[in-house]
Amino acid sequence: MALLNLQYINKLLNSSTLQTTNIKHVTQIHSQIITNNLTHLSYLFNHLINLYSKCGQLSQTLLLFSNTNISNNKNVITWTSLITQFSRTRKSNEALNLFNQMRQTGVHPNQFTFSAVLPACAETMSVKQIQCLVLKHGFDSDVFVGSGLIDMYGKCCEMGYAEKVFDEMPERNLVSWNSLIVGFSKNRFYEKAMTNFKEVLVSPDQVSFSSVLSACANSGSFCFGRQVHGVGIKHGLTESACVKNSLVDMYSKCGRFGEALKLFRTIADKDVVTWNVMVMGLLQNNCFEEACNCFWVMRSEGVSPDEASLSTALHASASLGALDQGALIHNQIIKSGFISNSCVASALITMYAKCGGLVDARRVFDEIDDRSVVCWTAMIAACQLHGFGDQVIDLFEEMLVKGIKPDRITLVCVLSACGHTGRVEEGIKYYDSMKWLYGIEPGSEHYACIVDMLSRAGRLDEAKMFVESMPLEPDPSVWGALLGGCRKHGNLEIGREVAERLFKMEPRNSGNYMLLSDIYARYGMFEKAKEVRKMMGLNGVKKEPGYSWG
Repeated sequence: MALLNLQYINKLLNSSTLQTTNIKHVTQIHSQIITNNLTHLSYLFNHLINLYSKCGQLSQTLLLFSNTNISNNKNVITWTSLITQFSRTRKSNEALNLFNQMRQTGVHPNQFTFSAVLPACAETMSVKQIQCLVLKHGFDSDVFVGSGLIDMYGKCCEMGYAEKVFDEMPERNLVSWNSLIVGFSKNRFYEKAMTNFKEVLVSPDQVSFSSVLSACANSGSFCFGRQVHGVGIKHGLTESACVKNSLVDMYSKCGRFGEALKLFRTIADKDVVTWNVMVMGLLQNNCFEEACNCFWVMRSEGVSPDEASLSTALHASASLGALDQGALIHNQIIKSGFISNSCVASALITMYAKCGGLVDARRVFDEIDDRSVVCWTAMIAACQLHGFGDQVIDLFEEMLVKGIKPDRITLVCVLSACGHTGRVEEGIKYYDSMKWLYGIEPGSEHYACIVDMLSRAGRLDEAKMFVESMPLEPDPSVWGALLGGCRKHGNLEIGREVAERLFKMEPRNSGNYMLLSDIYARYGMFEKAKEVRKMMGLNGVKKEPGYSWG
């Protein structure tokens, strides 16, 4: 009788394991196992764990897993099933904790366990620790484990480690190649992404094409992008929606908007991603009004916007200074339930600020319950845009009190505000704390703010010394800030030296010539000022109206 019942349960499992997501069906199978006193069978226990997980019943899965009566049934398959489900549902900490618990109970991971736990490794240190265990247990030659390591190192912005894993793999499949190409593309190693695409030793798929087209788009490599398009046609992959979207994106970003539009029109079932790519393409080609119109056509086609659609449409409205358009999109955001989304809320703050509505921007900011650094930065930038430097500092201090860690952009706004309000010592204090307190390595934009701050305060010798002591090569924005200070305070000696540098770095920037000419004129050296303007003419440089470093 027990054998017949077991056969019946096995039949139920075989008919349901692959397709069921019906919790009622699963609980019936579970009841049959308990009723027939079969809970001691490991493979039935593993089946149940898998079925509850597939139904999204993680709490029930954990309850079953924690049942002490059947704890002896927990083998590597059981643990791996549970880790997989937590990893897939992005519960990374829980997945890693389970992995550690499994090892503590003496159960050794297999290649499937490693493939399951790797997606939960959000930090480089976790990936390195898992890689050490992979080597220890002898799974370093497994192609899927290797591909998982490459993928996670890429997501942790550690492409050096990813490339090393790839190079040491005895066998590579398409997943391995795709993981490497995707990693290079997302980490802005566009040339390497394109080079590796050319070296793929297996037939590429949609992921390969979409990733390399993204690299072409972001690096402006139109010629190679067109070649990839041709290869895609040859492989019969250009009818895929994701490849078509990537092609539209590539042609748009490479300035071939006519071809992008032609491709866009051939896509029959345009989803939200397709529309987003098109709106973004219009935005990047400075077709702001058309971008707004495209957004509304998308809505009329019955396609629901996502955070990318709404943020892009808001940027287009901001660029037009079209407050009425922005307000309409604000209504769409409320209706769509995206008002609590950080990216959308920050884009909304920016739109109101750029359209002159700082009060409206502040109202949006105040209505956000859980403000991320993106929202704080948007509001800080809005105050900076309107020249309220003191408010920038106040907001920044409030943000710090609330335990929000600033990012690079936040600190650019704050340092700039310190410069415009003459709060030099405060600005230097913030700059000094960037690395040791917030873990942010200063970039050219931060150095330019410090030089501008010192220059505005008339501390030109100090500003020059700061530039000369920079750990990286000063770019035109840094030297330009110093030249602007020389014009403001009439320092001919430093101004002349800096201008000569800038003439070599950006010979067609009219602003540099005008600043030096103004310094000469201030000293009554009108012939010298005339010579600088004559030099502009000889170099074919035309004065750009409205240019100012002040």
